[in-house]
Amino acid sequence: MKRLATATEASRYQREWFAGLRARVAAGEPLAVVNADVPHEIFRVMDIPYVVSQWWASVVAAKQRSGHYLELLRRRGLPDNSEQYNALTLASALDPEEGPWGGLPKPAIVVGDASGDVTRKIFDLWGGEPGVTFYPLESAAENEVPADWWELMPHRWEEAIGPARLDLLTAELESLVRFLETTTGRRFRESRFREVMALANEQEEWNRRTRDLIARTRPAPISVADGIPGVMLPQWHRGTGWARDAARRFHDEVRERVAAGHAACPGERARLMWIGRGLWYDMGFYQRFQDEYGAVFVWSMYLAIAADGYIRHGDDPMRALAARFAAFTDQLYTPPWSSEWYVKEARLHGVDGVVHLVSDDPRGSYFTARALESAGFPVVEIEADNVDARTYDGDRVAARIGRWLEDVVLR
Repeated sequence: MKRLATATEASRYQREWFAGLRARVAAGEPLAVVNADVPHEIFRVMDIPYVVSQWWASVVAAKQRSGHYLELLRRRGLPDNSEQYNALTLASALDPEEGPWGGLPKPAIVVGDASGDVTRKIFDLWGGEPGVTFYPLESAAENEVPADWWELMPHRWEEAIGPARLDLLTAELESLVRFLETTTGRRFRESRFREVMALANEQEEWNRRTRDLIARTRPAPISVADGIPGVMLPQWHRGTGWARDAARRFHDEVRERVAAGHAACPGERARLMWIGRGLWYDMGFYQRFQDEYGAVFVWSMYLAIAADGYIRHGDDPMRALAARFAAFTDQLYTPPWSSEWYVKEARLHGVDGVVHLVSDDPRGSYFTARALESAGFPVVEIEADNVDARTYDGDRVAARIGRWLEDVVLR
């Protein structure tokens, strides 16, 4: 149930945009399928239509179609229980029937970061399809972790990330631009690039204000059920005037709710934090505990990382773009980058407990849970894949969280 007009509007806009994208591809334009950690801004500058792999997987899951798509992988002799977030989109290419929203058109280009062996193999399979070219980006690491990296990122990102990682990704992005120019015949214009980067920074500044407003308001003006679509659908359109304005409208609507005293749960007794990707096949989960327990999910990574992880100011736009993504996986998944940030956000939002979704790709989840518990925040872990409904028993999970709320959080 969406309470915010901006969340409903963002969903409507996304459907219209996707219909327009399908029409462009049908008319002969090349489609790119890209990973969430790939700098989409380059495709925006060059006006190359693109779809984010994880967004499409979320649509498939929300339409309760993940089992069908995973079965197609299994028939091909491919794993159906590994990295489903990207594998579902690959399975779309194997679907002889029309998929959700008219189906995902066949891409000409796929771009993914080599952040793990499985992800790389999924994109390699994409590249093996007739007429599809795969362009990989490296994923570098750094031994030194800066304290309070979220304070450094907007302006002092060189200091936070380190020159070696930025040198590598900057060079790779410049090579990607040359590849796209050669492949598509489209030009990359520096003036347009600066416009896109400025619009993206403005968008994330609005998201930062919204994050801070929700964090300091009691009771919470919205739950993450509204926050996730309100922030994430515009994120896939970063660098556009619509996305910037949508982020501002989202902030203004939340501010109006605060001023009017509206609450997601007027009888709020507990504020909860959700760590993990969105549970796309059961978005009602986030509102399930409000009436019975007065427990509200006030935090998800989507608005918070928009506030702390994207803003990059600087005179060199390509290096600033590299800084936006060089440590992106670290910020969300690699302790102590991620664990220290989660603790900071838990304190900022005054949460009473943390629900942690742990998939088969835990990426440091043990250390995240221990860091939060050491800081005084009780954690309950649920094991499921966020797009594979076969791994999830909603009633069992709800019963477990209910007992945890009664025995630990509310007591």
